[in-house]
Order: sequence, then structure tokens, then C-alpha cells
Amino acid sequence: MAVSLRDVRMIYRSGTRQVLALDDVSVDFPPGTFSAVMGPSGSGKSTLLHCAAGLDRPTGGVVSIAGTPLGDLDETALTRLRRDRVGFVFQAFNLVSSLSAAQNVALPLRLAGRRPAAGEVTAALAAVGLADRARHRPSELSGGEQQRVAIARALITRPAVVFADEPTGALDTRTSRQVLDLLRALVDEHGQTIVMVTHDPVAAAMADRVLLLADGRLAGELTGADAGAIAARMTTLEAAC
Repeated sequence: MAVSLRDVRMIYRSGTRQVLALDDVSVDFPPGTFSAVMGPSGSGKSTLLHCAAGLDRPTGGVVSIAGTPLGDLDETALTRLRRDRVGFVFQAFNLVSSLSAAQNVALPLRLAGRRPAAGEVTAALAAVGLADRARHRPSELSGGEQQRVAIARALITRPAVVFADEPTGALDTRTSRQVLDLLRALVDEHGQTIVMVTHDPVAAAMADRVLLLADGRLAGELTGADAGAIAARMTTLEAAC
């Protein structure tokens, strides 16, 4: 299993107040699948993503990536696993403005102390349709191009899973579709595993399945649903919260 969560709980504390963000969530993300996670505001979407990716340690339960339980790892080992086995794509792109596209893509390898193999970075950029933009800095790229650079950067370490947090939230409709088509192709043609948090039913409809969260619990799952059906289910879920 690419990612597995078993009875995961997350409690945030602020003084004497406690907020239960995840309530005994169990879910698997098989290799080579595209999953979308949706839910009303405050439902636990981002918390689920952060726990599944090893960014936050849950209060209870077990999270495993590529068969490795994260709770067994100290901070150094956890950082190494995230670096080597996990890719991240965020709404804000998070590119280094002073570096070229090629240098941004190579950054995870450099941070790991590894020199990119000949043609490795070029191949990663070519996979997202940007081989001719390698020398351009982020300010010289469109929003869609910046997001594709971020995707290439997420893929350069050949991760077990890519987590995408609202990857099309800052893009227009046409560019969003291009990025979503790219994510879909990475799953279909390269067997990549992708877990995407989104509020957009159109984006969610590109996934193999849609996991619905409400009040920190799984509230259902949709497969093969179009954007209209997903939007209708979300409306019902929000009305119930």
C-alpha cells in the first residue's frame, strides 16, 4: 500500500480547549491511484493530508508510507523518508524565486546530497511539457508553468506518493484543466499515486475516487462520479454540518 492510515486521531490543544480534528480515520491509498479528499471547511482535510504525509504526527493511530510505519521513526529518519518517498505540490507553488526552473526541480536531490544524473532534470521537465523553459526563473513563467515545475520537482525523487494541496486553487479554469490532465496522466501512464485535497468538484471528478470528510470522520466515498454529482453530495454534506 502506498499510504495507509489506521484509527488515526488528531487532537489540537489550545490552553484547556481541545479540538478533535481527526476521529479514528482508517483509509488506504493503493499504488497507482488518484484520490481526491473533500469536505466542508473544518472537516479535517488538511489535517488528514499532513498526517498522511508525515508533516504532523497524529495523537493516535498508525500512518504508514510504502509499508513503513511513521510512528517508528525519529525526526531524522522521518525527514529522510519524506525527502525520498514523498512529493508535495501546493497551491502557492513554493518555488525559489532566485533559481531557474531546472534548479528548482533539482533542489530535492541537492538537499539530499545527490547530484542529478545527466539528463535527469531535463527529463523531469520534459514530462510536464517544460523542457524549453529550464533556464527561466519563476517570475518569467505563467502560473500554470510554475505549477508544472512544482510537479516536476515533486516527482524528481520518484516518490511513493505525491500529496497535492489545492494544486489548482491559484489557476484559471483553462490552466487548471491542463494541470489536472497532467496529474491524471501521471497516474494512468506512470503508475504514480496521488492524494489531492480540493474544494473543486471539477478537480475531484478527475480522480479515481473522492473521499468525503465531515467533523474529522470519513463521511462517504464516491467513484466514477461527475462534477455535478460531487457538487450535489458536497451540498448535502455541508447542509448536515
